[in-house]
Amino acid sequence: MINDQNAGLLIKDFLKQEEISRTALTDIKFRGGKILVNNKEVNVRYKLVTGDCLTVIFPLESPSAGMMSEYIPLSILYEDEYIIVMNKPAGMNTIPSREHPTGSLANALIGYYEKQSLQATAHIVTRLDRDTSGIVLAAKHRHVHHLFSMRQRAGMVKRTYEAFAGGSIHQDRGTIEAPIGRKQDSIIEREVRDDGQYACTHYRVISRFSGFTHIELKLETGRTHQIRVHMAYVGHPLLGDDLYGGDPSRIQRQALHCKNITFIHPFFHEEMTFSAPLPQDMQAILEADS
Repeated sequence: MINDQNAGLLIKDFLKQEEISRTALTDIKFRGGKILVNNKEVNVRYKLVTGDCLTVIFPLESPSAGMMSEYIPLSILYEDEYIIVMNKPAGMNTIPSREHPTGSLANALIGYYEKQSLQATAHIVTRLDRDTSGIVLAAKHRHVHHLFSMRQRAGMVKRTYEAFAGGSIHQDRGTIEAPIGRKQDSIIEREVRDDGQYACTHYRVISRFSGFTHIELKLETGRTHQIRVHMAYVGHPLLGDDLYGGDPSRIQRQALHCKNITFIHPFFHEEMTFSAPLPQDMQAILEADS
């Protein structure tokens, strides 16, 4: 319902104010969406009046060409009509890759939508590496993904990780600020380098064990492999992370888990927090050293 403050605005200006992107407006115009005022279809040059009831109907979405649906069980922590929060196991890609074209969380999500008769595709908001476990947030529509992307750039989607770093970290807390870029002659590996992108990682020691330190981490930036690269850079590569020099004797993947996510819901305007406990392989290491 349009109030006095927004009366007189053109619909296109009001929708820009409401963070609906130009791309979304193009989709509405050419792919089957509608803009209604008081249940009558109008265009974006309509001037709003106090009391108008404005409805935006986005076009239905279909999965990208080549994106297969797969019926793989999902660990769903929360779901509503706009978002879905899941706990991803280690060993599962977030999205398909050349090496792993099937079996990803995105493939499973599309299969889940099909079972729910929901015409949507996988809009992954927060990705994790294949061998990192923990929370992944996905949007159910391109516009919702757009809203979260803006909030991510503003630092409003906050994630907390747990990891096992090799050796003993003496400082109880610390911050690593070191630019990260692609390693020369590698399409996968990253490294700290002067011409890299700014990257900032905060850590806190939870407890120290023989041969490793249990730490909590929060990121100011979201560079590829950021935690893994930064911890290796300061001489404490993650257990199991053979790509960056970690000890593989106790765990067969990097000991890294996204345990917590906090954000403001873009439609309910409430702060929401979700948590996922340490997976069994990491928990077993703690129990063995307790």
